[in-house]
Amino acid sequence: MRYDTIMATKISTIVDEKVWEEFKKLAQEGHQNIGGLLSEALSDFLRKKQLRPDVVEIMEKSMSENVKLGKLLAK
Repeated sequence: MRYDTIMATKISTIVDEKVWEEFKKLAQEGHQNIGGLLSEALSDFLRKKQLRPDVVEIMEKSMSENVKLGKLLAK
């Protein structure tokens, strides 16, 4: 990741010391800088935690089409 081509935000936080040491070791072993690796980790975390709009739409459609089944399963 190149910082001269993106907007960046400086952050400050508290992280478990053992986790931070492992993170720094991973960056060093991969010849990456801490900021780049942290941005990559945060992006991966967001992709994992956020539901895509199309998935939500499909789930809502399925739920509305299967109200009876939903009530049966809720029992």
